[in-house]
Amino acid sequence: MSPVHTFVVVGGGLAAGKAVEALREHGHRGPLLIIGNEQERPYIRPPLSKGYLLGKEERDSIFVHPEDWYSEHEVDLLLGTSVKAVDPQAKEVELDDGRRVPYAKLLLATGSSPRPLSVPGADLENVLYLRRVEQSERLKEVFTKGAKIVVIGDGWIGLETAAAARTAGAEVTVLGHSELPLLKVLGREAAEPFAGLHKDHGVVLRPNTQVESITGTDGRVDGVTLADGTHLAADAVVVGIGITPNVRLAEEAGLDVRNGIVTDEHLRTSVADIYAAGDVANAYHPLLERHIRVEHWANALNQPKTAALSMLDEDAAYDRLPYFYTDQYDLGMEYVGYTEPGGYDRVIFRGNVAAREFIAFWMKGSRILAGMSVNVWDVIDTIRSLILSGADFDDARLSDPDVPLDSLLP
Repeated sequence: MSPVHTFVVVGGGLAAGKAVEALREHGHRGPLLIIGNEQERPYIRPPLSKGYLLGKEERDSIFVHPEDWYSEHEVDLLLGTSVKAVDPQAKEVELDDGRRVPYAKLLLATGSSPRPLSVPGADLENVLYLRRVEQSERLKEVFTKGAKIVVIGDGWIGLETAAAARTAGAEVTVLGHSELPLLKVLGREAAEPFAGLHKDHGVVLRPNTQVESITGTDGRVDGVTLADGTHLAADAVVVGIGITPNVRLAEEAGLDVRNGIVTDEHLRTSVADIYAAGDVANAYHPLLERHIRVEHWANALNQPKTAALSMLDEDAAYDRLPYFYTDQYDLGMEYVGYTEPGGYDRVIFRGNVAAREFIAFWMKGSRILAGMSVNVWDVIDTIRSLILSGADFDDARLSDPDVPLDSLLP
């Protein structure tokens, strides 16, 4: 490979797959290489806790591109290979086998890793995590009728895996750190419907719990002991207590790292010719006027185009509002916008919260910061437009389902 024009992408997820697609689409004709530490070509992760885990989607559906796409577009795949180091001075990446690969431009799309549970017994067999396709397949094997499943963590991954296990007929207990699932993400009012949803489907929610240890027999998990002495029997334990951005390469190469790899709105890092996208990027957001790191599919889908244009020295900024979605049982939810705990005054609801068919708006003063639709379809684009308008809104009109949402647009 000619080092002069080689663009290297480190990572094997959606961001890596979309980045090489965008680079080819926008005119990069030189050598293009993806280095991924998994054996699979780039794939998408949401189905691992949703459709694929539920057995509704085929394995082929998870991949970013068909297998022959890479050869057709002259993209080299170096799979099952870890990058040991990045050398910005020499403009090379060093592989785990000692080989060095030169780059003209480098994109770090290294993603994130599940936060490990650090209690006695956490290394027993059938203490499971969900990040990779083989882990989703393992969960599918243990989610069987009558199996006792304990889920540690009540965020999105915890609840989605709980829904999949319950749908398969398992007995499910979810251990939460606070008093409601998703409390930190959604706030009390909007989190309550999700708690109700899982209770209605027979999931046992245990709030404010602390895990003391995992117990086992012959090296295999058989239960979970809580700090209050309670012991819960378990055939398998699913751990979903958050993720950590994979920043080691960036850190050791001297890049600015604070809660992810710090970039500007063009997804350029603090070191020339190195860019970052996806879960790992703590990017400056020009509309929100702050750095944010978003651990969701939409970011990994859309950021790579901006990164690719920047790598090609074209002017592009990433200013899409964060978006995420979830499917649990018969509930479908979409969320757009950005707010943090304590960053808003109130939540306004429109529709029937008890029936779990509603829209929620997170408000600061008369401005909308974020919006969520639950089992109300084809409204998320309008909600996004309402947020982006920056206009002042009246609570009574926002909450009135007889006032068409479109009519509120300035």
